[in-house]
This record gives sequence, structure tokens and C-alpha cells, in this order.
Amino acid sequence: MGDQFVTASQPDMRQEAYGASPVHIHNADGASAVVLVCEHASNHIPAAYGGLGIDASARASHAAYDPGAFEVAAHLGRLLDAPLVAGTVSRLVYDCNRPPEAPSAMPARSERFVIPGNQDLSESDRAARVETVYRPFERALEGLLDARGSGLLITVHSFTPVFNGVRRDTELGILHDADTRLADAMLAAAPGLVSMRTERNVPYDASDGVTHTLVRHALGRGWPNAMLEIRNDLIASPGRQAQVAEQLHALIDRAVAHLQPDNQQGGRP
Repeated sequence: MGDQFVTASQPDMRQEAYGASPVHIHNADGASAVVLVCEHASNHIPAAYGGLGIDASARASHAAYDPGAFEVAAHLGRLLDAPLVAGTVSRLVYDCNRPPEAPSAMPARSERFVIPGNQDLSESDRAARVETVYRPFERALEGLLDARGSGLLITVHSFTPVFNGVRRDTELGILHDADTRLADAMLAAAPGLVSMRTERNVPYDASDGVTHTLVRHALGRGWPNAMLEIRNDLIASPGRQAQVAEQLHALIDRAVAHLQPDNQQGGRP
């Protein structure tokens, strides 16, 4: 299955295994038709950015990365024997699920957290981050998908249970852009396979700008695609991360089987 999936209790510690690269592809030769992406896998802030001026609580929060998402994606990758493309730099430096022109690609504020190191960035500052963080991630994912030819793309994220003081009751969101095929199949199968409260396009939808990876890398290729958003209090421990990954594996397996006529990859789901 290629290289091993790396996990750690402190997400930024994983950077030691990857060196300076802002992206790492796990199990590139996986046999599955599915390709997994976790854009917000790490809260690592390279030394060049001086910690962005944020404190430890902000760096450990959902503002800096998606808690639990990488661990779930890694478990899921093992169960599926799927490649996993993971970002290794905090989304506060650059959010790889946003295009360069989006203000949220380098946010000056994220929910209650002000990001001093992102205030009043010059065009050259922004361009440097695009070239240093986003373009390598984009090229790595694009190269993997081109090499495989066809398949299905699934991105894995997590969301905070309380956002701007509002409690979120949804536990699993299945999001899509213009292509609804995979999301439709997963939502149809969810009641019998997933114990989490599952909804379509919650807590975000395409109008929030969260489907950039799907649009940029899947729609033009005609790949069925979906974005998974898991409430992060449900995946706060290794045991729960494994349990959720097992449920998602069953859900994806059922959905891929349903879509198999549309998918000529030939690998096992």
C-alpha cells in the first residue's frame, strides 16, 4: 500500500515527517477508484511566518486546521486502499480549498480569532504564499488525478459544534457543487449505514466558497465528487475517529457501487 499514514497528537508535529513540502501524498498507488483529499490536515505554521502572531489557543483551534479530519481520512484511506492528498501547512497561512483571489484564502479573521500576520497583506505577500503553498498542493493533486485517468474525488473536513455562538445540530454534512451524483448516492444510503445526523450542504454549501477543490479538480474531469464535513466533537479521540471512518467506508462503498457504471477506473472502491 505504499508509505504509511502518519498521525500524531499534535497536528503540526507531522511536519517533521514531511520536510518543507506543503503537501504530502499518502499511498499514491492505492487500488481504490476513490482519491481522498484533506486540505486542512495540519496547523503547522512555517517559521518564516512568525506564527502569524496568534496564540496557542488559536493555533490549536478549528481556525488553524480541521481537528480530527486527517485522522479520519487516514483511517478511511487504509480501509479503502485509497490515495490521500493532505495539506501540511495551516489554512491560516493559505487555505488550499480556496482560489488565490478569495479573501478567505489568507483570512485576516477566522470566527473569533484575529490573525495579525494576515492583516494588510501586500499583493507580493499574497503572491508569495500562493506560489509557496497553494501551487505545490494544486500541482500534486492534479498530477495524481491525471495519472489515474478516472475515479471519484472525496474531500474530508471537520467543523466546530458552535460557530459564532450558534450550536450546530448536524453531525455529518455531505456537500456538493454542480455534480450531485456522489452526494445523492451517499445521502440515499446514509440512513441505514451512518449513525450520525446527516444532511445535504450543511453547515456550508457552494455559495460559501467551500467547494473549490471539487470544482477545480473534479468537475472538469467528470469525476463524481463530494465533500464530507464531520462535526469535530464526534472525532476527538482515536477510537471515535476509527468508528466514524468505518461508517464512512461503508457509506462510500455503497455509493461507489451504485455509481460504478459511471466510473471506469476499474479499481476496487
